[in-house]
Amino acid sequence: METFQSDGVKIAFTDTGELDGDPILLIHGFASNSQVNWVEPGWVEFLGHTGRRVVAIDNRGHGASAKLYRPQDYSSPIMAEDARRLLDHLDIETADIMGYSMGARICAFVALTHGDRVRSAVFAGLGERMVTGVGGAEEIAEALEAPSMAEVKGEGAKLFRKFAERTGGDLAALAACIRSSRVKISAQALGGLSQPVLVAVGDRDTVAGPPGPLAALMPKGQALVLKGRDHMTSVGARQFKDGVAEFLNTRP
Repeated sequence: METFQSDGVKIAFTDTGELDGDPILLIHGFASNSQVNWVEPGWVEFLGHTGRRVVAIDNRGHGASAKLYRPQDYSSPIMAEDARRLLDHLDIETADIMGYSMGARICAFVALTHGDRVRSAVFAGLGERMVTGVGGAEEIAEALEAPSMAEVKGEGAKLFRKFAERTGGDLAALAACIRSSRVKISAQALGGLSQPVLVAVGDRDTVAGPPGPLAALMPKGQALVLKGRDHMTSVGARQFKDGVAEFLNTRP
């Protein structure tokens, strides 16, 4: 992966596909990385085959990017600035952006703060709870800090610990991240987004909340319900890919 400095923090990224095609920036979810979230489920290849320039970032604390250990280094607005600086670094004036779960929240802050840089957005794996809150951050952080999996209590916390171990995450850095990254966004703020936004969530996702109420807050919001998918299995769904392709092909 290539790297650049975002206000002194090393951020890793990939830049593939058609370099003269419409750019799309992919932002992965918590405890994941661009490889697990976007390459392995076939997203980078899929979007590249549509003639797009595909940029995928490893968020700070994740993947090949710098690991930081203070919660104050991980708020979603800070990570949104990493994404914006990556667009600057690559001389990309405007892009479509797509994020999953934590990445969807980061995308929302990019769109809210730098709307002129965002052509359209896909908020995936995070629906109504982008506004109402997800909860459970401290329980997950404690699970990540536990000496072993055997000492983790709570099925939800165990799920995140297992996922973080599978992706090779730095558990201490991830604990700091989860304590700070779930910044709520007001319904009023989202109502000011003028870009087309697709909200895609599995109908069995107990983490994200439904997509319809979130999409309804935005003037050009659309909801996509991924049938038979939960929070961990929605990413690779064919329905998800087809829905995003249609959205990108029909947006202004």
